[in-house]
Amino acid sequence: MTIQTVGIIGAGTMGNGIAQACAVSGVHVVMIDVAQAAVDKGLATVSGSLDRLIKKEKLTAEQKTAALALIKGSTNYDDLKGAQLVIEAATENHALKLKILKQVDELVGPEVIVASNTSSISITQLAAATSRPDRFIGMHFFNPVPMMALVELIRGYLTSDATHDAVKALAEKLGKSPITVKNAPGFVVNRILVPMINEAFFVLSEGIATAEDIDAGMKLGCNQPIGPLALADMIGLDVCLAVMEVYLAQFGDSKYRPCPLLKEMVAAGQLGRKTGRGVYTY
Repeated sequence: MTIQTVGIIGAGTMGNGIAQACAVSGVHVVMIDVAQAAVDKGLATVSGSLDRLIKKEKLTAEQKTAALALIKGSTNYDDLKGAQLVIEAATENHALKLKILKQVDELVGPEVIVASNTSSISITQLAAATSRPDRFIGMHFFNPVPMMALVELIRGYLTSDATHDAVKALAEKLGKSPITVKNAPGFVVNRILVPMINEAFFVLSEGIATAEDIDAGMKLGCNQPIGPLALADMIGLDVCLAVMEVYLAQFGDSKYRPCPLLKEMVAAGQLGRKTGRGVYTY
């Protein structure tokens, strides 16, 4: 199957980023959200992002016009009917995702592939809520989608080879570098990344080094573009804590215990950039 039209549920940060990546690569997009204001905001975000690429001379004004012409914003799920692939990119809320996926499953034809952009929920579990577990896959893009090359393709227990191969071909058409992952808590990147962030909090709480020196050490010694504590502030300390709690519950292994300092900071409402204060002050 060649995917020429992609439906995207959610016009937020991830949804509009995926829409932009598709449209710039010549793929038709239908971007759905519950409110017209959310759809308009998503389209405006794509337009602004393309303008920045024009300023950097990575895109022409003509290419921007062509890309925007390929994106249809809508609040009507019926507009998904011409898509060969529908990507759910709603908020990371299990109940909400199940509701959306059931709605999509009942609407689109049996040959249509359905994907979720979830960063933490079991693909096998989401697939089981649909009538097409063989045509269901995880397609985990990274933020900001237009800039980040990686897409994790997560195979559920029943995902078929044909489904995987069609979605992999699309990811490559979008200029991404997909990696194939089995369904497991955190998949690959977050499974390694978030425990590393948690360990940085242990190092900080034990007074081994200052936050600045911990981050400098990881940037200069491991060639990371941003230190783990600054990254935690960017992600949100509450999100980091929630992920660690999921790992601890699902793996039952004490190595995933959240650092008490991380728990304390979240309890105090110091969640990072979004609250103006986390490990650092903004």
